[in-house]
Amino acid sequence: MVAPVPVRPVPLLNIANVLTVARILLVPVFLWALFAEDGQSVGWRWAAFAVFAMAAVTDRIDGQLARKHGLVTEFGKMADPIADKALIGAALVGLSVLEVLPWWITVVIGARELGITLLRFAVLRHGVIPAGRGGKLKTLVQGVAIGLYVMPLPAAVLPVATVLMWAAVILTVVTGVDYVVSAMRPRVATAAEAR
Repeated sequence: MVAPVPVRPVPLLNIANVLTVARILLVPVFLWALFAEDGQSVGWRWAAFAVFAMAAVTDRIDGQLARKHGLVTEFGKMADPIADKALIGAALVGLSVLEVLPWWITVVIGARELGITLLRFAVLRHGVIPAGRGGKLKTLVQGVAIGLYVMPLPAAVLPVATVLMWAAVILTVVTGVDYVVSAMRPRVATAAEAR
C-alpha cells in the first residue's frame, strides 16, 4: 500500500500575493501622479495612467499565477478584490476631485464596492465567495473607462469614455445585485432547512 502524499499548505508569501500587495502600494503613487500640478500636467497625467495601467495588469497576472501554480490562498481571495477596489475607488475619487468625472458616478460605484466588501467580511465565516465572471468583466470595463479619463486625450475621445463609464456603472450595479443574491442563497436555504 502506498502512503498518501501529504498536501503542503500554500505559503502566504508567494508571487501572487506579493503582486496583490504591490497593487495596493501603487495606489498612493497613482494619486500622487494624478494630482501633480493640480492634475493639469500632460506629462504627469500620462505618468498617472502608466501607474494605473501597471497596477491593473498585476490584477490579471496575480490571478493567473495563483490558479496556474496552485498559489490560491484565503488571504489572496480577500486581498485581491480589496486591492481592486482601492485602485478603482482612488481613481474615481481623484477624477471627481479634479472635476473630470461626475461625483454621482463615483458615489454609485463606491457604494457598491464598499457594500460588497462589507458583505464579503460578513459571510467570511461561511467561506469566501470568489469573484465571478461578471465581476471580472465589470472590473475590466471600469479599468478601461477610468484609464481613458486619466489619460490627457483630446475632447473627441470623451464620448467613448462616457459610453464605457455608463457600461461600467450598469455592470457595477447588476453584478452587485448578483453577488448579494449569491451570498444570501445558502443562508436562505439553511434557514429553510432549520424550520
